[in-house]
Amino acid sequence: MDLTLKVWRQKNRESAGAMVTYPVKGISPDMSFLEMLDVLNEDLLRNGQDPIAFDHDCREGICGMCSLYINGRPHGPERGTTTCQLHMRHFNDGDTITIEPWRAAAFPVHKDLVVDRSALDRIQQAGGYVSVNTGGVPDANAIPIPKTIADKAFDAATCIQCGACVAACKNASAMLFLSAKVSQLAMLPQGKVEAKTRVENMLAQHDVEGFGACSNTGACAAECPVGISLENIAILNREYLSAKATSEHVA
Repeated sequence: MDLTLKVWRQKNRESAGAMVTYPVKGISPDMSFLEMLDVLNEDLLRNGQDPIAFDHDCREGICGMCSLYINGRPHGPERGTTTCQLHMRHFNDGDTITIEPWRAAAFPVHKDLVVDRSALDRIQQAGGYVSVNTGGVPDANAIPIPKTIADKAFDAATCIQCGACVAACKNASAMLFLSAKVSQLAMLPQGKVEAKTRVENMLAQHDVEGFGACSNTGACAAECPVGISLENIAILNREYLSAKATSEHVA
């Protein structure tokens, strides 16, 4: 396959970026999208040019690092797929592919296709944990939890924090990510102790970081590579209303 790539290049946070066009030839349909970028970078290095910076780690669809906006969609054209698991057979010989970083005020561009997603870490640190001393590891069946609840909590816990929901949302909201982190613990007995402070603190940090309000369009769930459900946002709203009913912080 021979392709034309239009790639966002940006030297650093302070520099102005621009789209640069690169031809790539001899791409195997069995390559992943990141392997195709590896081929391009090898060509650039051979020609004495600066390779394209992009995030990656496990390349197994688990870590959430491969944050690329491909032809106007987070992680590319396939639903339920991370960029590293997207294969070139989903494109055609002669295609022009546009590759950009996530676009959000809360995700400043470090270089080229690499963005700073530490805002998501700070939201997690604001309350997405259980701090009570739970002692040693209990037996799996020591705390009875209905299977339907356990399954929903597990589904929420599969969020890989990639930021695709932010990139898909017209308001650059991180509500799907935030709701997954809140509802995961809200459904389990271990998370009940800090339920009120958790949702208040995490939502407050979400706003401090500069993410927008939920757009209610569902674009986040449509582009989520692991299928986080919009139901989690409903759970988040219920948790927040319950917390504010007895909150000491008047907003």
